[in-house]
Amino acid sequence: MSDVRILFGFHAVLSRLRQHAASVQEVLVDQDRVDARMKDLLQMAEGANVRVMHVERARLDGMAGGNARHQGVIARVVDTPIPYKDIHDILESDLKEPPFFLVLDGVEDPHNLGACLRVADAMGVHAVIAPKDRAAGLNATVRKVACGAAETVPFIAVTNLARTLRELKDAGVFIVGAAAEADADLPSTNLSGPLALVLGAEGSGLRRLTQETCDSLISIPMFGSVESLNVSVASGICLYEARRQRILQQA
Repeated sequence: MSDVRILFGFHAVLSRLRQHAASVQEVLVDQDRVDARMKDLLQMAEGANVRVMHVERARLDGMAGGNARHQGVIARVVDTPIPYKDIHDILESDLKEPPFFLVLDGVEDPHNLGACLRVADAMGVHAVIAPKDRAAGLNATVRKVACGAAETVPFIAVTNLARTLRELKDAGVFIVGAAAEADADLPSTNLSGPLALVLGAEGSGLRRLTQETCDSLISIPMFGSVESLNVSVASGICLYEARRQRILQQA
């Protein structure tokens, strides 16, 4: 079953045109914007035989809604959902390496979720897992910030996060939670095998039950004056270290 939605912003629209132009129904652009960046986008849309409509900015403002920064470009797209419904679909698929998951516990800011999806895509994560309740879901803002990663990285929203983590453990996945108070640190922890990295929202961190379900807790070494990192930044650091170890393991 397909889902019609809008994408806004140059990164998101250009990424969709490059990756899956056939899914783009039409592109609407600000009729008053004629700079080089817009010309490049129009040229790409024309090359992909995608219809372009030049409209007043007020119409784009209305479509994007609220404070959305559409940059003068919006696309209507038809999404075919990524064919993964739960973690078992990932675990039972033909993975080329040990399973690699990013788990987000209570991340409510769509900008943070979008940034996490983007770094997850860059580091080759097999899926991002998050609770359905009290957490951000996929929306137009998330997709814009993700710059196309929302269409390439499976996003699995689960009803009970602790139960999902236990199911991952039963499948042989090592569950590692990031917590500032942890005794072990990131570089000294073996992250090269089947892995789920669990991060919480900045400030509140991981919930108690989530922490208790983890096999290990690690901290990110900090050398400056700040006490915490934005969850997307912390995700990038942790995922990069895991990917670095995996590359060394394969060498």
